[in-house]
Amino acid sequence: MLKRVFVAPDPGRTRLRFAGRAVLGIGLAVVVCGLTGQSLAGAVTGGLAALLALFTVTDATVRGQAVTTALLPCAGLPVLTAAAALHDHPVARDLTFLAVVGAGVYARRWGPRGHSLGVFAFMTFFVAQFLHATTAQLPALYAAVALSVLSAAAVRFGLWCYERRQPPPAVPAPSAGRGLARVTTRQAVQATAGAGFALVVGQLVSGQRWYWAVGATWWIFVNTASRGETVVRGFRRVLGTVLGIGLGLLVAVPLHGAVVPTAILVAVCVFTIFYSASVSYTWMMLAVTLLAELLYGLLGVLTPGLLALRFAETGVGALGAVLAVLLVLPVTTHTTTDAWIQRALHCVHTCTAEATARLAGSTTADPAARVAELEQLLARVRQSVAPLVHPLNPALDRKRRAHRVLALLDDCAHEIHGLTTATAAPETSHDNRLSDACRRVERAVEALTEGGGATFTAAPTRPPAEPALAHLLGVERALVELAEPLRVRSGSRLVGA
Repeated sequence: MLKRVFVAPDPGRTRLRFAGRAVLGIGLAVVVCGLTGQSLAGAVTGGLAALLALFTVTDATVRGQAVTTALLPCAGLPVLTAAAALHDHPVARDLTFLAVVGAGVYARRWGPRGHSLGVFAFMTFFVAQFLHATTAQLPALYAAVALSVLSAAAVRFGLWCYERRQPPPAVPAPSAGRGLARVTTRQAVQATAGAGFALVVGQLVSGQRWYWAVGATWWIFVNTASRGETVVRGFRRVLGTVLGIGLGLLVAVPLHGAVVPTAILVAVCVFTIFYSASVSYTWMMLAVTLLAELLYGLLGVLTPGLLALRFAETGVGALGAVLAVLLVLPVTTHTTTDAWIQRALHCVHTCTAEATARLAGSTTADPAARVAELEQLLARVRQSVAPLVHPLNPALDRKRRAHRVLALLDDCAHEIHGLTTATAAPETSHDNRLSDACRRVERAVEALTEGGGATFTAAPTRPPAEPALAHLLGVERALVELAEPLRVRSGSRLVGA
């Protein structure tokens, strides 16, 4: 697991820059809060606001990111006000919290911006429970949120705006249908139901720390789209929490809230959260758990008993999420996996078409941008297929087919990277064989995505000398081989849980 995080490919050192910028932005926010006379509660609130501003805002353009960042306080401050005002009214507080959960998940239908604002609203309510915020503290907390978002924005859009050089492509999730047929609507209902279970049972476990269970349910739902993904994510959250608690007993508890070593470890945790987020949810949760323990150490309430309670509440939250996705309007792994694989296959064809057009002399064709989109789509395919390739999945044949699909899609990506590089070579020229190969790729994609009606033949086995044509034929061969794992029998597809 350690190797997966620190040896995983990091093209362009994107994860490293993401994590380094987070430490700088959050550190600046906490320093600004301290210099303006904020209390420890204000510094914690500000640090969380900066973390969310740097972590959750994923719009495709720098301008879009700036707009979403500016809107974060608009979503968070009213929720913070409601949480503080309802502090002494538990029934109204709980119902409002569940409403925030449902609205936060439902907001995903509006893309990355809706997702960011929904997460910020939820976490603002959550931190109000964490700090037992009251209305008397609101002015200071408002200031902490505003100053921290501004600090994070100054780092993100001023000191370290690497997206200007390499803007991330936007890949919205497929979400067809209306009403309960829409995935985001079903997930909003599921998340509310799961959070309701976690809230009730969590309060039976602890009248003070019940919100941990709701938080566990919420974060298990974030960035998942099917019951299989959610179950696997729940397992990984519990595993990461257990490992984090074990590490906390060795590191956080003996510190007794000592400021300097705690601050250093908090920075390490922040770096690990951001660096591991895209490759290992278990490692990210280990870092999140240790970060929470260190903050409780600063507040002077960290004990082994509190860590045991966190484990229990996390288990309750994970159980709530799993029960919700299994029993309430379930979204099958097959549904989401098939949708992401089809989008990836269509993008494969688009990449080859753009590269062929560039070789034919087009000045507007841009295969590099399409390759970046393909990488994001393949990342979503891997996440969606994760339940099928999980070591605990007993369906060995389905697991084999899923591994084969991932390997062949990676082969497609490898060949397309080579094709894109070949288009930039000055000696490369266009000929009719490239157009013919591109049309065969298109027919192959149609055969894989249109229910089995279309047919195609294998590409020549002897690779040609021309690099561009060799890569195109490599793509075609991978698509031909995908027919077996994607359709084991006529008309069927890679079937999920």
